[in-house]
Amino acid sequence: MEGLSVSDTNLVVYLHPSTSDNVHEAILRELSSMLLRYNDIFEGIVLAYEFNILDKEAKILPGVHPYFTVRLKAKLLLYSPKPDMLVEGKVVKVKQESIHVIILGFSSAVITDNDIREEFRYKSCG
Repeated sequence: MEGLSVSDTNLVVYLHPSTSDNVHEAILRELSSMLLRYNDIFEGIVLAYEFNILDKEAKILPGVHPYFTVRLKAKLLLYSPKPDMLVEGKVVKVKQESIHVIILGFSSAVITDNDIREEFRYKSCG
């Protein structure tokens, strides 16, 4: 499908000291917070990820709350729709003024009557 891409990237995750007893779980929680949200840095919606920790030593940041950083190598599955891109979806509702679809099983879209091609126009019988 158009709009899907895989991005290999290096990430730095900032973790609170209270999570130091289970760093792997803390990283999963941080990366999971990026799922299904548009990310300006990656110019797309993060759909899935896998990662490897690059350094076994974390860097402690000075300050009031001394967070520590963990460097990761991550592979992200991104969905980046662009204008005039062909996108597939499942039609879930057809109304006189719109067609409602689900894209990739999670994202809803509405095609209004102004954007519906003439051969798909609603005609009432009766």
